[in-house]
Amino acid sequence: MTHHFHCPQQNLTTILINVKTKAPLSTFKPHPVLVSTTMGFLFFIFLFISHLNTAFSGHCSTTTATKTFQKCTTLPTQQASIAWTFHPHNATLDLCFFGTFISPSGWVGWGINPTSAEMTGTRALVAFPDPNSGQLVLLPYILDPSVKLQKSPLLSRPLDIHLISSSATLYGGKMATIHNGATVQIYATVKLVPNKTKIHHVWNRGLYVQGYSPTIHPTTSNDLSSITTFDVLSGSAATQHNNVDMLKLVHGILNAISWGLLLPMGAVTARYLRHVQALGPTWFYVHSGIQLSAFFLGTVGFAIGIRMGAMSPGVTYGLHKKLGFAAFCLGALQTLALLFRPKTTHKFRKYWKSYHHFVGYSCVVLGVVNVFQGFEVMGEGRSYAKLGYCLCLSTLVGICIALEVNSWVIFCRKSKEEKMRREGLISGSDKGSGIHSGTHSGIHG
Repeated sequence: MTHHFHCPQQNLTTILINVKTKAPLSTFKPHPVLVSTTMGFLFFIFLFISHLNTAFSGHCSTTTATKTFQKCTTLPTQQASIAWTFHPHNATLDLCFFGTFISPSGWVGWGINPTSAEMTGTRALVAFPDPNSGQLVLLPYILDPSVKLQKSPLLSRPLDIHLISSSATLYGGKMATIHNGATVQIYATVKLVPNKTKIHHVWNRGLYVQGYSPTIHPTTSNDLSSITTFDVLSGSAATQHNNVDMLKLVHGILNAISWGLLLPMGAVTARYLRHVQALGPTWFYVHSGIQLSAFFLGTVGFAIGIRMGAMSPGVTYGLHKKLGFAAFCLGALQTLALLFRPKTTHKFRKYWKSYHHFVGYSCVVLGVVNVFQGFEVMGEGRSYAKLGYCLCLSTLVGICIALEVNSWVIFCRKSKEEKMRREGLISGSDKGSGIHSGTHSGIHG
């Protein structure tokens, strides 16, 4: 319910410091909403960039307890890496894959796809604890299309590639045990097709093994993107996967900033700054500028997401994609509504305001929810980047709660003053302290 009172013309800054004279524009100080959210926004950016630097600064090793290799590379997901030596004279590849378990009863696998950069068709070596003895075993599997559809259990069978030798050991030697976070090294010697040195590597890990059949792996973004292609002779990686990884980072940063921070900040600006008399109509331009900037950045992030979907066939994120489309459509409707904004005296103005508020707040909620969903599909559910975002969002929510409580206090006080004035208990010249009419109804304005 909207309450309208004709209160004394006094700005919110004056109320908060309990001064009964209007502050001149020249002495107006930045509003705490803008100061706190800006500081939180910068802190989030710092954490995000630090996290990305950590992600890119991963290292690999060419030395193990039993072998030394010529080259190594850090793989883009699951903290995995691979070291290898290629012998051109006989097209033989010696390699060691480094992976980590995510469960004491789980599995870790690495393989080569002879035809394409995808899981289906991969010739894999999978390490897991033997169900009977508990010792680490390494068995070969062929991932045919029935595995992806989960029509039948994955059964071990000989590989149809020239696998000369293979073995697996736990990091730490014979005393090491399989646990969550345990590192496993999978060794393999493969004879490649002559003059074909560009290899599609596929790796993954799962939580359980049923008998000797590994179960399906998790389906986060990292797990579904555990594929890379590089030339074992030169060591150069295929550009497409590098492009996808970069697009993923840009997509996440842009959408977290736009839908997750700027859009809520714009809504807060409209609700609480419009009644600061010293600002005049400036609040409207600030609100519009923030929201239009958020929508522009969000549109770029949305387009990058569409592009990534086209570059990653078979990788789908149903909920994240649907929420993204819904938020984008609502944001587009809000932007178009700006072009059809009636004047304040128009009879349809109240309907336009109701529509504007409903669509706007729905867009904010969907955007924030989808940012959290994005952290999950990117495998960053426990990252410092998510922590930084949560701190920024909680700061903004805390400021909103404080300002909302303050609005209610002022509303109740003004209501009491109006009642006392009508009853003649106080004179009309005793104006007390107040703010422009409609402070409590700011959300309806």
